Amino acid sequence: MNKIVQILLLMWYLLPANTTFAYTHADTLRGSNGRGREWWDVQKYVLHVAFDFPNRSIKGSSFINFNVINTPSDSMQIDLQQPMQIDSVLFVNGFATEPMNFAKEGNVFWVFSARNPLHNWAIGGNYSILIFYDGKPRAAINPPWDGGFSWDKDSMGNPWTSVSCQGLGASVWWPCKDAQWDEPDNGMDVHLLLKGDQQAISNGRLVDVTDQNDLKDYHWHVENPINNYDVTFYIGDYAHWHDTLMGEKGKLDLDFWVLKYNEQRARKQFEVVKSMIHCYEYWMGPYPFYEDGYKLVEAPYLGMEHQSAIAYGNKYKMGYLGSDRSMSGYGLDFDYIIIHESGHEWFGNSITARDIADNWVHEGITTYCESLFAECLLGKEKAMKYCRGERINILNNKAIIGDYGVNDEGGNDMYDKGAAIMYMIRVMTNDDERFRLMLRGLSGNFYHQVVTTGEIEDYISKHTGLDLKAFFDQYLRTTNIPKLDYYIKDGKLNYRFNDVVPGFSLPLTVTAGETTEAIRVSGNWASIKWKGGFNVKFSNDFLIKVKNEE
Repeated sequence: MNKIVQILLLMWYLLPANTTFAYTHADTLRGSNGRGREWWDVQKYVLHVAFDFPNRSIKGSSFINFNVINTPSDSMQIDLQQPMQIDSVLFVNGFATEPMNFAKEGNVFWVFSARNPLHNWAIGGNYSILIFYDGKPRAAINPPWDGGFSWDKDSMGNPWTSVSCQGLGASVWWPCKDAQWDEPDNGMDVHLLLKGDQQAISNGRLVDVTDQNDLKDYHWHVENPINNYDVTFYIGDYAHWHDTLMGEKGKLDLDFWVLKYNEQRARKQFEVVKSMIHCYEYWMGPYPFYEDGYKLVEAPYLGMEHQSAIAYGNKYKMGYLGSDRSMSGYGLDFDYIIIHESGHEWFGNSITARDIADNWVHEGITTYCESLFAECLLGKEKAMKYCRGERINILNNKAIIGDYGVNDEGGNDMYDKGAAIMYMIRVMTNDDERFRLMLRGLSGNFYHQVVTTGEIEDYISKHTGLDLKAFFDQYLRTTNIPKLDYYIKDGKLNYRFNDVVPGFSLPLTVTAGETTEAIRVSGNWASIKWKGGFNVKFSNDFLIKVKNEE
């Protein structure tokens, strides 16, 4: 880690909790459903990309089919990040095309037409545009967290190239409506054109490989809606094998793509996939993308949840690059990247947060999925210890939920604090089958949909039978960890929570010696008769701080 990165990280950790930042006009354009976006709904993308490896550049086209759902404004917002450039835009009407005008504003291109004004387009109509573009896309700085293109080579010197762009945005490499809430209803087609003997893998299923002059065109088809940031490619000297499993919806195709010299150890490491999918289907319902299959693809970075084409870069180690994030002793019993990234197929890819401010729905629930797999593998007690152990990673320097409409993802605690939230809800539900059916209900009711955190909170509350409003407000919207104050006096145990939102309470067990009592603690002082002595311990299932006031 260089000095500049170290200083920046130190500055981040020393920021006061809930530090706010000024947002720019560009943030609003990217994060909001503004005048250039609100009137059209993407139906399908068709993407062609040709790769120039020596110059680290690409050129291609993006075909966008869309429905007009509101009165159009004077222009449509197309996102494409600098230094990429749009060369031309065509209005497509059957086999006829018509040039359209466009104006650049930072990472946004405003597309309009004088001959066929957008405001003449009918509400309910279906239209298409075709965008030609080129340029040198941003190179990844620290993928997948600080993403872009990874122009790498494998250990044999062969080109090995991929992209990671969650947070950064798909517009870093192709022109699109770079909005998490607008997935193409009818899927997409991806054409990857390249020279040489490398294979090109993308999402969905391989339709065919054809010769286009001196290029090979790898055509992949995605049947289902897909997040823009999930659209990806992997180009390398790959070995491939195919398998199937019988899942809840029938036969699921499994495909594995790894660098040729890693095939033998990959076959061993990837054996877990079948038991993992069966486990996840038991807890969360059918794998959401049977039509597109499941792929695990070796990538030149740690991992990403690319829909139906999971990126794998954990170096064939157990745990997280060979370490146990939970410090529980159980994190080395499985490959973290396979288990975590695959869990996103349910939460993140099938169920997608409308605004990235609510991305805890992706990361928090998926981090808890690790515990579900650990439970299938090791049993409930060890899985619960694993999940509690991950709390050591919670920083409490920023609320989990970010600011809406400005492309603010919220705090990194969305992972481990989000998992702790799901863990505590399960404990409060006190009925594992009811909790499991709630998870399956989420997957079924919000299948292939974009959601708000409010919808997820309401569903969980309703189907667990718990009033969780104050609970969610406390853990999602503040950085305050409830502080349990208590003291023993005159044969009574007195207790309350400090630093909590109005209406917050938790059911706790308190023990001392042979004495165990169930109590509910709120922000108001309460007491019970107590004969257990002063060596008091409270249940460790909840994310709280305990302070003896004596």
